[in-house]
Amino acid sequence: MPSWLWLTVVTALVFDFINGFHDTANAIATSVLTRALSITQAIVFASGLNFLGAMVSVGVATTIGKGIIDPRDTTHSVVLAALLGAIAWNLITWRLGLPSSSSHALIGGVIGAVAADHTTIQAGAGAFGWHFEYGVFNLAGLEKIFLALLISPVFGMIAAVALMIALLHVFGRFPPSTLNRHFKRFQVMSAGFMAFSHGSNDAQKSMGIITLALFASGIYGGEFLVPTWVKLACATAMALGTAVGGWRIIKTVGRKVMELKPIHGFAAETAAALVIQTATHLGAPVSTTHVISSSIMGVGVSHRLTAVRWGVVGQIVLAWVLTLPFCYLFGALAYWLIHNWL
Repeated sequence: MPSWLWLTVVTALVFDFINGFHDTANAIATSVLTRALSITQAIVFASGLNFLGAMVSVGVATTIGKGIIDPRDTTHSVVLAALLGAIAWNLITWRLGLPSSSSHALIGGVIGAVAADHTTIQAGAGAFGWHFEYGVFNLAGLEKIFLALLISPVFGMIAAVALMIALLHVFGRFPPSTLNRHFKRFQVMSAGFMAFSHGSNDAQKSMGIITLALFASGIYGGEFLVPTWVKLACATAMALGTAVGGWRIIKTVGRKVMELKPIHGFAAETAAALVIQTATHLGAPVSTTHVISSSIMGVGVSHRLTAVRWGVVGQIVLAWVLTLPFCYLFGALAYWLIHNWL
């Protein structure tokens, strides 16, 4: 493989690694903060199940790889710029302790880099103009991607509210101490389900990007297929990133949104995992961060509106809203730097 392709593959694996420690909170925050698992147990547990989840399918990878742009219309500069833009945003939000979406970051970065690649600027003789080839985008694929990103948190909240109400209806007569003791055991299972689901959706995004780079290089052609070595590499990078952990975001997701008990953690994780698994089955990329955060909100709302700390929720939502436009800009800027200086 040419050197630029090796650089792109390594950068994609770095993104996957960062995604792992950035989004570790998605799978283990509630389990750690309800003391169902220690931080070490939770991270080791989540790492292994993230790896297994990443190996189960490639539907999301295919959507990312050819759902935004035809692989034959892209270049290595576009792919590398998209990854650098997403990595920059992930590191910024990790440093601030905000649970933003790696999925939104990557998709925003890809769109920004593609837009920069297909924009022609004409300047001279006192005139300035530009032309953007919007037809290069796969509009049907983008519609599927944005629809999944938009509605999945809504379904996460609805599922969590429904599940929490059902659990309280069945187990509400038991003393809180009894509920907490038993649901700590159940929460180990729900955390595993969430970790597996996280790997099954999030790791595939890097698989799709690497395969897109392989097609752009001309090494692969014909049908868009994810090579086995790409699946193994991305699954390993995600698992290693998860093992590093992300305590800053764990505190925001699991402690600052609301006070969690084991029954709350079980309901939130199970509801979120069910939504993510459904999306993975449909080949739709979703934000595991958004889904678990909205599920935790749903658990709180099922009790009373004041159970949720809406000021913290506002900060999280602000990060969500800013991710796509900022990563669009980061991706476009990275493309400009790569195209003009490298």
